[in-house]
Amino acid sequence: QVQLVESGGGLVQPGGSLRLFCVASGFTFSIYAMRWYRQAPGKERELVAFISSTGGTTNYADSVKGRFTISRDNAKNTVSLHMNSLKPEDTAVYYCNAFYIVHDYWGQGTQVTVSS
Repeated sequence: QVQLVESGGGLVQPGGSLRLFCVASGFTFSIYAMRWYRQAPGKERELVAFISSTGGTTNYADSVKGRFTISRDNAKNTVSLHMNSLKPEDTAVYYCNAFYIVHDYWGQGTQVTVSS
């Protein structure tokens, strides 16, 4: 059974940091590229960060570049998103996504709220 389970979300003040985790099971994690998306209320889902299957390539949305870092540990079937200098506009539900050719899996999401 394929599962992606996110954790690490919560309430943080502007300027603060959070680290999101996504633990994968039920598929060969090491061959899948991974992405973090987010969706704010009333907005479309937005791609935040991408990491290749080996971790050798990463890409970020312009809105988070320099503040967020995506990483993965293929030995632990885990991908993480380290978020620094958080802003209120980063408030959203964050989703972990795994994809490989036609296979596309999603987690249930974790809420991140940036507010004073």
